[in-house]
Amino acid sequence: MSSPVNDPRQPSAAKRYVPSAVPPQDLPVDYSGLIAVVFGIAGVMFRYKLCSWVAIIFCAQSLVNMKNLENDLKQISMAMMFAIMGLVTNYFGPARPGTQKI
Repeated sequence: MSSPVNDPRQPSAAKRYVPSAVPPQDLPVDYSGLIAVVFGIAGVMFRYKLCSWVAIIFCAQSLVNMKNLENDLKQISMAMMFAIMGLVTNYFGPARPGTQKI
């Protein structure tokens, strides 16, 4: 431990860090939201249960890491609708041709 006499730091000269404001168009791309949309559409179009479940997981991740409320919420809600629609059609819809429903 150093003694306060030998401490070279100057608390009176310290400035609080204030992050600069970033405009919404300069924010990085939300890849988890994009992946959620892609997997949600694949789950609906190709009727893959796994794609719909992965889309739900990526929607949750994107919701937790949301930076721009307006744009990200639109993308997340669209991805969530596709994922839920895919799950509903897979579990409650008619069976795919050539498969047996258990």
